Amino acid sequence: MAPRSADEWRQKIQRATLLTAVAFATACGGGDLVVATPDAPTRAARPNILFLLADDMRADAVGYAGNPIIRTPNLDALAHRGVWFSNAYVSSPICAISRASIFSGQYARRHGIVDFDHDFSPAALAQTYPALLHAAGYRTGFIGKFGVGNDPPVELFDYWRGFTGQGTYETNARDSLGHPLHLTKLMTWQAIEFLESQPHDRPFALSISYKAPHVQDEDPRQFVAEAADAGMYATELIPTPPTADDRYWLAFPQFFREHNLARERWQMLFSTPDKYQASVKGYYRLVSGLDRSVGALRAALRRLNLEDNTIIIFTSDNGFFLGELGMAHKWYGHDPSIRVPLIFFDPRGRADQDGREDTSIVVNEDIAPTLLELAGVRIPATMQGRSMVAAAHGDVSFERTDFLFEEMMPEPGIKRSTGVAGGRYKYLVYVDPQPNYEVLYDLVADPHETTNLAADPRYASILSTLRQRHADLVAQAR
Repeated sequence: MAPRSADEWRQKIQRATLLTAVAFATACGGGDLVVATPDAPTRAARPNILFLLADDMRADAVGYAGNPIIRTPNLDALAHRGVWFSNAYVSSPICAISRASIFSGQYARRHGIVDFDHDFSPAALAQTYPALLHAAGYRTGFIGKFGVGNDPPVELFDYWRGFTGQGTYETNARDSLGHPLHLTKLMTWQAIEFLESQPHDRPFALSISYKAPHVQDEDPRQFVAEAADAGMYATELIPTPPTADDRYWLAFPQFFREHNLARERWQMLFSTPDKYQASVKGYYRLVSGLDRSVGALRAALRRLNLEDNTIIIFTSDNGFFLGELGMAHKWYGHDPSIRVPLIFFDPRGRADQDGREDTSIVVNEDIAPTLLELAGVRIPATMQGRSMVAAAHGDVSFERTDFLFEEMMPEPGIKRSTGVAGGRYKYLVYVDPQPNYEVLYDLVADPHETTNLAADPRYASILSTLRQRHADLVAQAR
């Protein structure tokens, strides 16, 4: 039975932290794991951390990455003052699994959360970034969609305004004039409330997990933006993707096309020109509303004299198909689904790094170790990601050539797959048909991932190499 009271949670987590430390110290001969304590040195000098997580936001839904239509002036300004990673990915493009990886720094093969219902165990929770930062003396806050399980660890946070499930854009809260508050605006107000109550002698780590630009499931409007934004993008004509033609969808094998949720959602969102324009504009409006929130948060940091010592990291839990290959939403190993924006802004950094694009391959498992290094907390040996701090500061290159992709949630309508991504060649294997179905893309010759080369004898050696690489990455991820 899960612990319910604050004392029970803290006792469980403290006990699990100690047991995990002993186990890894024994296994690693004294190893890498150091249990964080509130007495860590230079506590007062440590930076504040603001971690911002979008939901279903693809890598090119920002102006700084070259999108000429979408309006994201505040994210653009953050990228121009910081470092933006143009090759940022998620290993599992579905919210619960991806968020579990963000919290834990682990691939799904290790953290074991592959559905919407399972919570972190006390032992696993003790090794997540919020637990470790809290134990190290940080004032922790969480706002928005927690996304892992049904019983979130509320007691772990000094400030909790999170929720389970998807949440709803149209909240019951009202502004000073009695108008209903959109969820993005409500979360912004909650974040400012947290910042305004921040003591001067303690660093903070605030995680804001937006719903935007995720659809509102079961609502025919789908993309429910703020009422004031209804006219935004009204005069623009959004170009359709190069692979929007049905022939690309029909090129998939029959098993993939049968009862595929990504295609069913495409029918709802993108199957006619009018639907396509309305859906993409609705998606863009939600992104622009999120962008406005980022601007308000930065203004609050300046007003409260917190900006100079607050590091901001912005990313998303996965990408989103906007009609590419005849699909909508995410779940698959194609780039629109797995590539995400990632901005690292450290106001203490060197001026010559401002606006730098870093092409290192980074994944969502890298978030937790990055936050811990920024806070001066030792990264546990349980974490499989790597800190981005040195790469973000321009000190070293981030030497990753590929990563393990896996989407193994047993959900009707989603075709489970795993593979190797990040390099020139992408290897995917769909695990449900027998025999398994393999895919090989050459992303240099075929950047839109339209031609499966797995059966081409000219690529037999490359296919064999990637099969072995996949087996090695699976073994490493356990």
